[in-house]
Amino acid sequence: MKKLYRSKTNKVWAGIIGGVGEYFDVDPALIRLFWVIVVICSGIFPALLAYFVALFVVPKNPEK
Repeated sequence: MKKLYRSKTNKVWAGIIGGVGEYFDVDPALIRLFWVIVVICSGIFPALLAYFVALFVVPKNPEK
């Protein structure tokens, strides 16, 4: 069973989006582009708040 972890190898800041890309087997660059669009469309605060919540909820990958 797959689990969502923060990526240690594919990260720009904290590895959240890299981990989501690894979990769904999608290029993290596409997810980062989508995330920038979400940040712009939703207002900066709600999207950044969601990112910071994920930062504390999603654990680091213990294997890599």
